[in-house]
Amino acid sequence: MDKISYPVKGSCRCGKLEITLAAPPVLTAACHCRGCQKMSSSAFSLTAMCKSDSFRVVRGTPVKGGAQGPELDHFFCPDCKTWMFTRITGMDDFVNVRPTLFDQKSLATPFIETMTSEKLPWVSIPAQHSFTGFPDVDDFMKLLDDFRQTQDQQGSRRG
Repeated sequence: MDKISYPVKGSCRCGKLEITLAAPPVLTAACHCRGCQKMSSSAFSLTAMCKSDSFRVVRGTPVKGGAQGPELDHFFCPDCKTWMFTRITGMDDFVNVRPTLFDQKSLATPFIETMTSEKLPWVSIPAQHSFTGFPDVDDFMKLLDDFRQTQDQQGSRRG
């Protein structure tokens, strides 16, 4: 990742909904599941998993759309319908933000890819770790540590 000074600001396509991130994500990922393919109208979705206390909506009010409860809720700009972030039930300490909403392009580089069992055959991405489903808890904890170390080596920092 490029050196990033936090906080960073992001927005939806029309700019009416703005978000900030006060600290680096704890993990970045690409998900190849059919649900993400359909939600993003693309081959995969990108996620920056962030601590909830570092994420804020600073302008506008997002609305729920796409998949809605009981397992997760997707949030969108009510005007341009940009998919902004996802909250997963039971993981209240984290929020999954669409990293392409930020000007810092390196935030969108996936460290892991998940659900490769549903990956489109022509897709190839630079993720360092690949999972046919989702990583189990032990793998996930190691991935968080590996990602943090990678960020530290590449110079992401708080402002």
